[in-house]
Amino acid sequence: MSVRRVVLTGATGFIGSKVVDALRRRTAATDTVLRVVGRNAPHRSPDAGTTWVAADLTAPATLTGVCDGGDVLIHLASRVSGSPELCAAVNVDGTAALMAEAARAGVGRIVYLSTAAVYGRGPHRGVGVDEVDPSPASPASATRLLAERLVLAAGGTVLRPGLVLGAGDRWVVPALGELLVRVPARWDGGAALSSVVDVHDLAGLIVAAALAPDPLPAAAFHASHPVPVRNRDLMDELAAHRILPPVPPRDWAWQQCLDRLRATDGQLGERQFTLLARDHWYRSEDVWLRTGHRPGPGPLARLADSAGWYRAHLAAEPGGPPR
Repeated sequence: MSVRRVVLTGATGFIGSKVVDALRRRTAATDTVLRVVGRNAPHRSPDAGTTWVAADLTAPATLTGVCDGGDVLIHLASRVSGSPELCAAVNVDGTAALMAEAARAGVGRIVYLSTAAVYGRGPHRGVGVDEVDPSPASPASATRLLAERLVLAAGGTVLRPGLVLGAGDRWVVPALGELLVRVPARWDGGAALSSVVDVHDLAGLIVAAALAPDPLPAAAFHASHPVPVRNRDLMDELAAHRILPPVPPRDWAWQQCLDRLRATDGQLGERQFTLLARDHWYRSEDVWLRTGHRPGPGPLARLADSAGWYRAHLAAEPGGPPR
């Protein structure tokens, strides 16, 4: 395609905003044209080659025409929390309506951002796609799995990242901070391995999947950095950048960690603690090789770039940063 007309949902989110930046760099150097679809206009004024269209996934009639003339659809908009009804309205009904619109408009390529959380509770160790049956543990993950099936039926590609780090992350590092306060030790020795990716590297991968000369097949791909991250290494790197305090020099066995968690009040439960503190890593080499996009030095090396944002964000949270 000499001109690639890209339709994008979810442009104002944590990951979507970085995808917009990556696409804008692409539009400055190529004939790529970007159409941003969403309820709210992007925070910045559209650049040349970028337009914004008002539409709402919970109101299917507003999606009419949003894919007209589009070559590629990048679908990033999802509910990542909320009631089962709200998650279904956005992730299932909204995705179904968008896929129907893409089919009507003849869009040739679709990329959908899902999550490795569709697999549910681990531990998972070096799992390839389809080597373990998905068993989502929340309404958000369950409905995103249903959205995956709609996208695959439409001939699209599904990307499943694990934990995503970087400026704008309001879940992973804040959750680690809360859990460190409630369970002040190395969790089971800090030996757990997790699939992690920096948000800028993920954004680049999404764009590469959408615009690669050879389209990816209608299949799901793990979309984390190929090298998993050990929990103790992540916690030590966060401490080195003064994002979180150092972990106290003691190791607690897993049951002791669970007992302490259950005995303390907080926002997070055992499911979230297990996700962050036990093995959840998934083989992710395939998508990087197929797109020819380099995965970069890894999420720990990227933390220096986002450390200032994390420190400011945690300081602004109620109660201030973890002590």
